[in-house]
Amino acid sequence: MPPKGHDKTVRRSVPGLSSLPRPVYGRTESLPNRALTRRHSHPWVQLSYAISGVLEIQTSVGRFVAPPQRAVWIPAGVPHRVFSSPHTEMRSLYLDCSVTAWAAEHCQVLEVSSLLRELIRSFSELPVEYAVDGPDGRLAQVVLDQLAAAPQVDLMLPLPHDPRLRQIYRSLNLRPEQQTTLGDWSQKLGVSEKTLSRLFLRDTGLTFRAWRQRLRLLSALPALEQGERVTDVALGCGYESTSAFINAFRQQFEATPGEFFR
Repeated sequence: MPPKGHDKTVRRSVPGLSSLPRPVYGRTESLPNRALTRRHSHPWVQLSYAISGVLEIQTSVGRFVAPPQRAVWIPAGVPHRVFSSPHTEMRSLYLDCSVTAWAAEHCQVLEVSSLLRELIRSFSELPVEYAVDGPDGRLAQVVLDQLAAAPQVDLMLPLPHDPRLRQIYRSLNLRPEQQTTLGDWSQKLGVSEKTLSRLFLRDTGLTFRAWRQRLRLLSALPALEQGERVTDVALGCGYESTSAFINAFRQQFEATPGEFFR
């Protein structure tokens, strides 16, 4: 989610909690500007979710992107940064490890069903110190049950570790529309195209072409979520036509842009 145009990016503070007031704790936050946090970690699980706007969680492994109807599961102890697009309404959940023994130990993007979305909305309106043994506590348990059943979705860009590939990543992250080929990069970096291709496959599990397409499509999600014209988004991501962009989008996400945000 690189900065675009003259959007203002603000530094967002990390909640200064040493412990959770309840095993399941909800936090709401309105973020009018593009925002990011410092790299940090928690001794508890975090579910980063927004009812509007697009979130991106970056770890040493990759970038996990969550438009509405998706959320990012961040295990305890995983260092991460959180990026958010303008006009984001966050509804994050912090979960004590004692209530998430069933959970994955790696970051992942989860699908948020209509039911889970409304449960999170309702839970976020509860007082901080709700009665664990009352109806509010039972609501928290239903939220946990729904999270345990939430399917994983592939909205992650694996990040390369090789310093030469990191240079390519930084350049494309800032300007995903550029048409620089792997051959062009091999000349700039003084390494063969075959070596770069092999390194991409080793570090990301993807070919350079597939990896760049995923980067472009994920970078398009904030603009699409804010209602920008598909044609403008397509050109801004480096596609020569709207149809080429929609075809690539459908291939990656099994839906058109309109269907994806419905």
